[in-house]
Amino acid sequence: MGELIYEFFMLAYLCFFLLTTKTLSQQQEPQVPCFYIFGDSLVDNGNNNGILTLARANYMPYGVDFPQGTTGRFTNGRTYVDILAQLLGFPNYIPPYARVRGRALLRGANYASGAAGIRDETGNNLGDHMPLNQQVENFGRTVEVLRRLFRGNNYTLNAYLSKCIFYSGLGSNDYLNNYFMTDFYSTHSQYTPQAYANALLQDYCKQLSELYNLGARKVIVTAVGQIGCIPYQLARYDGNSSRCNEEINDTILLFNLGLKKLVIRFNKVLQGAKFVFLDSFESSKDLVVNAKTYGFEVVDKGCCGVGRNNGQITCLPLQQPCEDRSKYIFWDAFHPTEVANILLAKKSYYSKSKAFAYPINIQQLVAV
Repeated sequence: MGELIYEFFMLAYLCFFLLTTKTLSQQQEPQVPCFYIFGDSLVDNGNNNGILTLARANYMPYGVDFPQGTTGRFTNGRTYVDILAQLLGFPNYIPPYARVRGRALLRGANYASGAAGIRDETGNNLGDHMPLNQQVENFGRTVEVLRRLFRGNNYTLNAYLSKCIFYSGLGSNDYLNNYFMTDFYSTHSQYTPQAYANALLQDYCKQLSELYNLGARKVIVTAVGQIGCIPYQLARYDGNSSRCNEEINDTILLFNLGLKKLVIRFNKVLQGAKFVFLDSFESSKDLVVNAKTYGFEVVDKGCCGVGRNNGQITCLPLQQPCEDRSKYIFWDAFHPTEVANILLAKKSYYSKSKAFAYPINIQQLVAV
């Protein structure tokens, strides 16, 4: 009798072990087969390391809190898309396109480039970079590789890509390193704020449409954040280092409003498309307005930098950053800290508020 009881419990334990092992393995599987990323320094993870540009972050203290150290990420730790990849269940960070080839492209790639913009000339003041047009071309090359891996079966390839998540976050540099940099660019004198927003949106519409033609169906598009309030802009005001540049913020809102309308139109006219608009302006503003709730103590200065607000010159090689990064929203003159990126990623993934993610959040986008 004792042997039967022992065998019963051993069998029950074995069944429980197999069940829990299966559950854990299922949890470790990504929610989507692949994740492709397009953008600028907010999400660049090393594509600019090997090119001639001032827009690089492959030196300490950048990456001081990142497990792999300095990689080219423009923050102290993980970027927004690093955290989003983890929320999506990927066991590893999505690699930069500069270092991924072959079958690894099936899981995704990061094409983002510091200083990149929607317009090709944006960011030229900082040196070489890969604007969105080039990033889309690089994805086109990726599709050719994938087509060979799928042995030319376009139907299977398109079905595969239709389940993937695509992220596109551009526009900040088209204002910071173009429209409002009047000593280097002529766009401010050529366009009214509304006309410039329209010109950007016209180009962006073509670029996002090309991604759709290449197979993208689930696409996250981010608005431009509240860059009139970043340390770089705050440092430029004489006598008032806490005053936002509302001219910049008001100009950006014209672009953001048009981008949301573009997303709504895409969802109506592009067959099978599911576009999500992330209002980075509202979510970044929320971090500042409710800073204490999130545990932030410093909202107007970079953790690492030089001059007023640590925003006049960005973080220098081997410079000593602030000690407690969790208390700062900004890592340097332009970019959020890892803690801020975590909050922004979770907000866009889970939030039920259409003020942050429209018409659905990223978790819901995965499920459709």
